[in-house]
Amino acid sequence: MKVIAIANQKGGCGKTTTAINLSSALSHNGKRVLLLDLDPQAHATLGLDIKSQDSIYNVISQLTPRKLKVENIIKRVEDSFDLIPSNVLVGTLEQELANEIGRELKLSQAVSSIKDKYDYTIIDCPPSLGILTVNAIRLSDELIIPVETSRFSLQGVTHLMDIVMLIRERLGHDVRCRVLVTMFDSRLRHSFSMLSTFKKNFEGFLLDTIIHVNVKLKESAVYGKTVSAYDKYCRGSKDYNTLAKEIIFEAKQPIEANDKEALHVMSEKMQGLIKEETKSLLSYKFTLDAAEAKAVYVTGSFNDWSLDDKCRLVNKNGKWEGEMVLKPGIYEYQFIVDGVWQEDPGNPRKTRNSFGDINSLLEIG
Repeated sequence: MKVIAIANQKGGCGKTTTAINLSSALSHNGKRVLLLDLDPQAHATLGLDIKSQDSIYNVISQLTPRKLKVENIIKRVEDSFDLIPSNVLVGTLEQELANEIGRELKLSQAVSSIKDKYDYTIIDCPPSLGILTVNAIRLSDELIIPVETSRFSLQGVTHLMDIVMLIRERLGHDVRCRVLVTMFDSRLRHSFSMLSTFKKNFEGFLLDTIIHVNVKLKESAVYGKTVSAYDKYCRGSKDYNTLAKEIIFEAKQPIEANDKEALHVMSEKMQGLIKEETKSLLSYKFTLDAAEAKAVYVTGSFNDWSLDDKCRLVNKNGKWEGEMVLKPGIYEYQFIVDGVWQEDPGNPRKTRNSFGDINSLLEIG
């Protein structure tokens, strides 16, 4: 059984999408495949519309009142494609295993009884570099790191490379590292520019297959299906089928992942590239006087108008503040004060948006 971990602590890089659809594509190429959802967010389980009260937590944990064997929790997704589901309890394993002896081998021990039943096991890792991710890499023969074509993807690769070297040095386990370009938008010149950068700096690590932006990949997850089951003729389905064939039939010489010097060189190149790519970024502090507010966010064209904890401002004696690192350019933005959108009263530069509201304008650099 060949084990492949899909990992990247940076969100929005197509990690779970790759885990689901690579597993499906491998099964359509005649392989017996097991997808192990190790992410406490359980996105792979939800994305396949699998409902189960049990998860890998019930197999690994010594504290659960419902102790199970791994064979008892496996769910069938498609012909030759099975899933070990996850749930929020999996996140508690980080704390439970913290002081355990041999904690990095708990996952290997949990799935040892089924290692001969599958040709491939794909692990959807947590979006962090904790004990669960170390367990996944320790179990794996290969690590695939999905990266979108943006400069912020580079740092995640460096951190994972450091973990791989650490596992090699301390645990004596070699893992072949591969980098997969995902969410590639061929309409943008920037995408091709970043792709050239990746080819230069990931030389010897970069997979030939590129996963393009495709709305069917998102739609299939909404409907709880693999992309091949949702629309087998779409670009996303074809891309993941090509990736599966590359993994199965790859004719290239194996990467010297067990060569310590090779990984050190890769890590050093990535550190230099990150410094080069981020030196033009500038810090900007957003501020708003709103003493009575309970929660204030800022969002705009600099983050595609998304809303998460990164956009939340901090209350300092009635003055809300938040710092962001931005590329030079002109941005539109608004504050969200207790759920109400408003322009920045302290910024005289404004423009009307397509909804008839007013956006504030910010120029960086």
